[in-house]
Amino acid sequence: MEEEQKWIRDIQRRGSRQAADKLVRTYYDEIYRFAYRQLGHKASFRTWLYRIAAHKAIDCRRKVQGNILLLEETETPDQTDFAAQIQDRDLLDRMEEYISRLDPDTQAVYRLRLYGERTFPEIAAVLGQPEAAVKTRYYRLMARLRKEFG
Repeated sequence: MEEEQKWIRDIQRRGSRQAADKLVRTYYDEIYRFAYRQLGHKASFRTWLYRIAAHKAIDCRRKVQGNILLLEETETPDQTDFAAQIQDRDLLDRMEEYISRLDPDTQAVYRLRLYGERTFPEIAAVLGQPEAAVKTRYYRLMARLRKEFG
C-alpha cells in the first residue's frame, strides 16, 4: 500500500506521531483480534508487544555487520574524548556481535533488561519463563561478558 509506505517514511524521517497513529489505526482491529486469539488471557497486550520488539531487535542485530562512526558525526573537538568514544563504540560493537551469536532467549533477556529497562518479573512475563530462570540467564551472561571483555 503506497499510503502505508508514506506513513512509514514520515515516522522514520520526522518521528511523526500522526503518521504512526494512522498506521496503527489501519491495522488495530486486525492485530487486536490476532493477539487475542494468540494470547487469550495468558498475557497482556503490552507483554505481547515487548516480545515482538525483543525478537525484532534480535533479528536486526543478526543482519547488522557493524556500525561505522563517521568523523562528521562526532561533535567533540577534544581528541581524548573522541578516542574514548571510538574505544567505547568499538567495545559496544564487539559486545553486540558476541551477544548476537547467543540463543534468542538470552539475547531477549539482555536487550529487555538493558535497553528496555524492564524488571526481571516483566522480562519473565514477556518470555513466558520463570523469573528465577531469567535472573540466572542474565547474571550468567553478565559474568561471561566481564570475562570476555573485562
